[in-house]
Amino acid sequence: MNRKLLTIAGGVAAVAVAAFAVWFFFIRSDAPEAVSLEGAVDTLRTPTSAGQAAASGTATPGAPSASGGAEKGIDGTWTVASAGETFVGYRVKEELAQVGATTAVGRTSDVRGTVTIAGGVVQPGSSFTANLQTLKSDRSQRDNALRRQALETDVFPNATFTLGDAVTLPSAFAGGEPLSTSLRGKLELHGVTRDVEIPVEAKVENGFIVVVGSLEIQFADYNIAQPRAAIVLSVEDRGVMEFQLVLQKQ
Repeated sequence: MNRKLLTIAGGVAAVAVAAFAVWFFFIRSDAPEAVSLEGAVDTLRTPTSAGQAAASGTATPGAPSASGGAEKGIDGTWTVASAGETFVGYRVKEELAQVGATTAVGRTSDVRGTVTIAGGVVQPGSSFTANLQTLKSDRSQRDNALRRQALETDVFPNATFTLGDAVTLPSAFAGGEPLSTSLRGKLELHGVTRDVEIPVEAKVENGFIVVVGSLEIQFADYNIAQPRAAIVLSVEDRGVMEFQLVLQKQ
């Protein structure tokens, strides 16, 4: 009887191990979570040298602190900071052979650009450009494929957003109050430029400005063909462009 019970227990354990292996290797998703203001702010609390400098009050001279400041404290030119984590990326649902439904996420930290604030107003013409040739996901095959199809980064290496309408910042923003607003402007992607309105959240934290946002992209709007590969069973006709920017005052 004991031997029979041990045999049954061993069989159950084997099934459990097999099920875990299937989940671990084929079903589980290592896709990063979608952008959030809280997550972006947390990157400034990581104990990097730049982050420690900001937290100790030795951040970029002239930048406002989270505990105070007026509109003139944030006036000036802001660029991508070395502290925290800045990236631009995509999030697309797909179905892969032998894997199943999953969310493909690719990101690049190769982002450059400037934001100009004058009189507490973000000025039109502020812009950011992401180098799409450096996008990385959890699959090198996908990254290499995007160079020749879909985004075709060998032909269209950059994506650029340029602010078209001024954005007035409330006085409480300089003191660390979170802000939810929309950025209206032009997005150039895959050689196509379109008017867009991007919902964003922003916050001043330890002398830096943190901005996160996302926008659904219909591939057809930018002449982006759905990728083709033997492993790819299907890909949605849309995706999400997401970004996380940490800015410092020059």
